[in-house]
Amino acid sequence: MTFSHPLLPGVIELAHKAGEAILPFWRANVAVTAKADDSPVTAADLAAHHVIVAGLQALDSTIPILSEEDCGIALAERQGWTRWWLVDPLDGTKEFISGSEEFTVNIALVEQGRVVFGVVSMPTNGRCYFGGAGLGAWRADAGQAPQPIRVRTAPPAGEAFTVVASRRHSSPEQERLLAGLADSLGELALASVGSSLKFCLLAEGAADCYPRLAPTSQWDTAAAQGVLEGAGGEVLDIEGQVFTYPARESLLNTFFLALPAQAAWRETLLRLAKV
Repeated sequence: MTFSHPLLPGVIELAHKAGEAILPFWRANVAVTAKADDSPVTAADLAAHHVIVAGLQALDSTIPILSEEDCGIALAERQGWTRWWLVDPLDGTKEFISGSEEFTVNIALVEQGRVVFGVVSMPTNGRCYFGGAGLGAWRADAGQAPQPIRVRTAPPAGEAFTVVASRRHSSPEQERLLAGLADSLGELALASVGSSLKFCLLAEGAADCYPRLAPTSQWDTAAAQGVLEGAGGEVLDIEGQVFTYPARESLLNTFFLALPAQAAWRETLLRLAKV
């Protein structure tokens, strides 16, 4: 295939290398340390972080890096950035610790707060998703040529409307939204999957909607947002505006809705999200 952004091939290769750094720690009773916000971190997170930082600096030393494992960068400095890498070296650390395969390496290029492209790689099976708005989106399985992926605008005949839900995180707002969707669209099917793979299910047409009315951080979402946007999807805040990554003091995201850009039920979802 012809890559649509000059930095993309190098980032895909780097995501795989980070996955190789993670795998020796997987299902190996790795020690877990609690960070200041009480979230877990392991030697695998840090090993992947070091691989990614070195690799991105080798690709282009002029682009700054904001990684979950090195996020104590002052707002005054970040406000001067026009483009930067937004990285989660191991997204789904709790899944990783539990022995699940549902963790990923996330690398996104962000410019003026918008995702240019994202790469989401699964270390355990070599699968990789990548794409960006206006660039297209692909899924590459280990040893296979990349295949283009696309959102679906409606469930296949006879299938229920499928909402992606977090296995570990919900909120009263999210439960109300799901109840409202069920009232409007009929009985829902819920697809529960870890890490940024939630966006990827939408991007490859295996689900219809991913509402997130519960906390996430910028590095949790940016790479997979790029994949979804490349596949014909969109990510909105609950006011219906494009979801962006501005420089601000907090690195927590606001609530968001991920969906196909041409969804007929878009306004219904936005209305329910504001209730």
